[in-house]
Parts: sequence; structure tokens; C-alpha cells
Amino acid sequence: MTEIVFVVEQAPEGGFIARALGESIFTEADTEAELRAAVQDAVHCHFDEGNSPKVIRLHFVRDELLAA
Repeated sequence: MTEIVFVVEQAPEGGFIARALGESIFTEADTEAELRAAVQDAVHCHFDEGNSPKVIRLHFVRDELLAA
């Protein structure tokens, strides 16, 4: 595997949640910087040595509400 993609959303209670596509990896953090570190740690724990992806892609999804 060369790349793994995480969908990142803002958590309702604050902070961020990240879910991997195609793998059972989920993590959360209060800030974007903490989330990056948490995602890297989760990926390293999930895969055996030598099988981990070379690239981790974070896809941020943000909702905005506008008055009509």
C-alpha cells in the first residue's frame, strides 16, 4: 500500500475526528496539529512493520451554513 486516506470532520463537541477509508482506523484530537500526530501514530500501530503506507492523506470536510 502506498497511500491511505483519512476523512477528517469537525466533531460536534469540538476538535476533529478522522476515519480511514478502507481500513478500521479511527482517531480524534482537539487541534489539527494533534490530529496529524494521532493519525500517524494510529497508522503505525495498525500496520505491521514494512506494510504501512508511504503517504497519509487527510481530506478535510467542513460544512458551512449561509443565511438565504
